[in-house]
Amino acid sequence: MTRIDVRRTAGRIRWYVRELTGESAYDRYAAHTRSGDPQAPVMSRREFEHSRTDAREADPREGFRCC
Repeated sequence: MTRIDVRRTAGRIRWYVRELTGESAYDRYAAHTRSGDPQAPVMSRREFEHSRTDAREADPREGFRCC
């Protein structure tokens, strides 16, 4: 396996893990918000995660959080 193959494989694994864990959701949100209006305010990552958690907990289809 060449160095390029290793880097390509590592990049694909990184992409998969970021998608699986939801880490890339903020990047998609920021890109989407800026695509419509580059001057539009974008929430910080912390604000985004709070908003996402609140929305998930408010939706009964997502189940409930016991603790």
